[in-house]
Amino acid sequence: MSDISEKAKLFFDACETGKGWEGCIEYCLPDASFSAQSGALADINTIEGYTEWMKGLLTPVPDGHYELRFFAEDEERDCVAAYAVFYGTHTGPGGPVDPTGKTVEADYVYAMQFEDGRIRHMTKIWNDTISLQQLGWA
Repeated sequence: MSDISEKAKLFFDACETGKGWEGCIEYCLPDASFSAQSGALADINTIEGYTEWMKGLLTPVPDGHYELRFFAEDEERDCVAAYAVFYGTHTGPGGPVDPTGKTVEADYVYAMQFEDGRIRHMTKIWNDTISLQQLGWA
């Protein structure tokens, strides 16, 4: 496994298990950017902001966890992609409504662009509308 693939896997796990920016910064450039075409993430434009958002999501969805289904590196473009499914149940405090007890099963992809051995940009591909409906948040 290449160095960037290893860093991408470690970053992915740290982010998805709610380690926040503190647990992810070592894998990213300090000003690493973020993008997603989803309303829930519309105001987030840095990886720092996204990792803190993920950390916060695990308060209303404390059993949140992922199943990694695909992971690949494009060496020519210094890019790594990870496809996973996020599972969880809204049982904790927080979120836009009181705990619903409803579950989410959400497919998503991270496309991580590297520069000098660290992530410089990440795009998340995710249908937030379906996820929010599953949780009873929309």
